[in-house]
Amino acid sequence: MSNQHPGPPHEQPAAGSYGQPGSGPHEQAGPNPYAQPGPAYGQAGPYGQGGQPGEPGYGYPHAGGAPQGGFPPGAAGAPMALSLGDIAVTGDTIMTPAGPMPLKGAVWTATDMSRTEERIPTHAIVLAVVFFLFCLLGLLFLLMKERTTVGHVQVTVNSGGRYHSTMIPVQSPEQVMYVLNQVNYARSLSV
Repeated sequence: MSNQHPGPPHEQPAAGSYGQPGSGPHEQAGPNPYAQPGPAYGQAGPYGQGGQPGEPGYGYPHAGGAPQGGFPPGAAGAPMALSLGDIAVTGDTIMTPAGPMPLKGAVWTATDMSRTEERIPTHAIVLAVVFFLFCLLGLLFLLMKERTTVGHVQVTVNSGGRYHSTMIPVQSPEQVMYVLNQVNYARSLSV
């Protein structure tokens, strides 16, 4: 006896084509009441590529409003004085993800949580072993040192009853000094 299937044979799709409403085994027949007609992929519709009239789509430059960094302009559109991680100082305001804070009277703290390690690189050990067999001068390769800095600098700001902290990754002692100098500049602006 052959197997009987309640639907059409597997070679022929159900009413409509695959990928359209009503064609899958678990979908209801008929049009989708929630589906909205729209432009094809890559084509602009009546609202541009975005969701609102006059709004550009993803990847297009904005005509106005907040800058691309996500921070609104400071008081009276003042330019950004400095940026430390996700903390920005504009005019007389400190902009953070926690909200704006007044610049006057702000308490800035910077904590260096990086470390610099010194070690003998692998290639120096290999050269020392190879040249040790030929002459004892190969041991001079063991004097080679490699310094690496890993970690981050934690910057905190407290002002107007709000507190925000950010971690800034660093890879060299120069970057640590740069961040600490930026915090000192922010302190001078807060006086």
